[in-house]
Amino acid sequence: MTTSISRDTMIAVIGGSGLYDIDGLQDAKWVSVETPWGAPSDQILTGKLDGVKMAFLPRHGRGHVHAPTDVPYRANIDALKRLGVTDVFSISACGSFRENMAPGDFVVVDQFIDRTFAREKSFFGSGCVAHVSVAHPTCERLSDAAETAARDAGINVHRGGTYLCMEGPQFSSMAESKMYRSWGCDVIGMTNMPEAKLAREAELCYASVAMVTDYDSWHPDHGAVDITDIIATLQGNSANGRELVRRLPALLGKTRADCPHGCDKALEYAIMTAPEKRDPALLAKLDAVAGRVLG
Repeated sequence: MTTSISRDTMIAVIGGSGLYDIDGLQDAKWVSVETPWGAPSDQILTGKLDGVKMAFLPRHGRGHVHAPTDVPYRANIDALKRLGVTDVFSISACGSFRENMAPGDFVVVDQFIDRTFAREKSFFGSGCVAHVSVAHPTCERLSDAAETAARDAGINVHRGGTYLCMEGPQFSSMAESKMYRSWGCDVIGMTNMPEAKLAREAELCYASVAMVTDYDSWHPDHGAVDITDIIATLQGNSANGRELVRRLPALLGKTRADCPHGCDKALEYAIMTAPEKRDPALLAKLDAVAGRVLG
């Protein structure tokens, strides 16, 4: 029988377009983290907010240097795990497929459709094969906190939505936009995959907050995506995003027990390769991500 052990909460915020820091962070410092998967997007800003340990990682790097395809997703998640992060909030810009999810609204995403094709999507592979479930790819506990924080900040927030992750860097054609909308997708972005999958493999609780900037290209009254309009909306969204983040420590607390939804036990029965057949070189790279189950 597994015993639940309380541990320090450490909240990580992966900031996308428009969110580049955390307001009010105490003892703030940028730290470098080396990973066997290469360098993360940037140094990671660490500190405390209301007594709770925090980490902030700019997904595209300071100055927005990484295109969506080139973001080092594996290194980012590994680095957060090495720092002791327990809970990850992804904050990212997105387009909307729904009239009621208007620019300036936030969506607490609970499902994904992955249409990316040029990214490494797993920490595992030949020499150590593992299959984790992403049937429910976000953590309900963290999503609850994100929704509450957004409502308390006066943000118009929608709970639940399917995020279509496209490869990019170009925006959708009108035909693609209409097709994704017909699939039942609610928002579209370029960065939550494979990030959410990798967080699950690393046994990290993960929530996604999508900040709507535009209606993509399906909307008859808005036409093609206009980058100048997006940037203007981003400025308002980023201020609201910082307000949301500011409220998270009080909602999650300084200590936490095991995730009631099992996010932090995702690898319990996932590794398929027999111990004697496992590649020592790959096992060494998995020390932070899968050390709990690999011993």
